[in-house]
Amino acid sequence: MINMVKVVELKPLEGQRLWVRFSDGTEGIRDYTDLIAKGGPVIEPLRDQALFNKVFISFGIPTWPNGFDVDAINLQMELRERGALSRAAA
Repeated sequence: MINMVKVVELKPLEGQRLWVRFSDGTEGIRDYTDLIAKGGPVIEPLRDQALFNKVFISFGIPTWPNGFDVDAINLQMELRERGALSRAAA
């Protein structure tokens, strides 16, 4: 069963990493250097840490000013599979 979650809080970190908290109280850090290394017209600009840091939440998903966004459900599933998802402290 897929849990319908949204990103409710995020913080860009050095080295193209992104800390996220989901609506179900879980949180984790996703390192985007692997995706950025693959390149592509939309992801390539995120090599610039200043642009990466401009990430914001749009309708519950991490979004960057250049139009790149990340599906919250897939992001949470990926963090869970990598063992990088934890329950937020009370």
